[in-house]
Amino acid sequence: MAIEMGRKKSEVAAYTYKPMRNTSVNMDFKHELESLKEQLTFNGRIKDTNYDNIVIAGMGGSGMPGRIFHELYSEKPVYLVDDYHIPNFVGPRTLFISVSNSGNTEETISATKQAVEKGAHIVTISKGGELVKYGDEHIILPKKNLQPRSSIGYMLAPFLSSFGICTQKELLGVYKILDELDKDNEECKQYAVEIFKGEKIPVIQGSAPFKTVAYRWKTQFNENAKIFAYANSFPELNHNDTVALTHTYNKKAFFFFAFNPQYERIKKRLALTSELTNTELHVIDAKGKNTIEKLFYLMHYGDYISYHLSKLRGLDAKDISVSLEMKRRLA
Repeated sequence: MAIEMGRKKSEVAAYTYKPMRNTSVNMDFKHELESLKEQLTFNGRIKDTNYDNIVIAGMGGSGMPGRIFHELYSEKPVYLVDDYHIPNFVGPRTLFISVSNSGNTEETISATKQAVEKGAHIVTISKGGELVKYGDEHIILPKKNLQPRSSIGYMLAPFLSSFGICTQKELLGVYKILDELDKDNEECKQYAVEIFKGEKIPVIQGSAPFKTVAYRWKTQFNENAKIFAYANSFPELNHNDTVALTHTYNKKAFFFFAFNPQYERIKKRLALTSELTNTELHVIDAKGKNTIEKLFYLMHYGDYISYHLSKLRGLDAKDISVSLEMKRRLA
């Protein structure tokens, strides 16, 4: 069995790298990451939440707040839409929340139009754009020059406050934890170095209540570091991935992360997975006194690994030109 529970700086050999290309543009992206703690003070709030079910439409970085909310909230049924179409049950007793940082995401606009036709109560969360033409409530995001994925705090704050998931006191604790990570993310850098040196594909294994955080890591590796990554979660992965881990092709090409589980039964599953499949798992232990603090710590930890990996590869973490060209050609 090989489970690594974090690491001390002194345990990691120093590694000096030379960027493949000019990475000065990455400095701006680091400022985006550092803005997360301030974003949590955003006071946008949904006024009317008294509905039978909740449907949340959002794509990419704008879809992440709904995914996180879906995992944290269980008082009412929550359904996620990451496509052009909405479920048939949507109606007057549905709270339909449309999230698009730009306000011009075509899939989200399509879904919102259908929700309007079905008489749902519409709440839009965006900087503006076409999306504000529809709906009953509009939460306008601060017009900061941030990538959608870097605006996660602004977009998530209305969910946390409107549904009583997090208190202002808890958010203060989150601020302190994120600030510490902004000042010292050397451990994240060393993980990035190992991935870079071995040209590894990250595999992130999450578990409740942080399954979505594992997926967030995956998408941050995709967009910031421009590499493929894979995310799954316990206990589901024990019903499929575990078999593959013993016999897969090119196992050495992967770099396995796992989050230190919150529940004892999952901890046992993690240990057995590593032992039975002879797989080294790099376990990240979440700092924090409660679920919200730990969630943001883990999320930000992954942000920094992908950021440092983009620098190592000599790539601009902000660059999503291929996605923008896709949108241009679809217009």
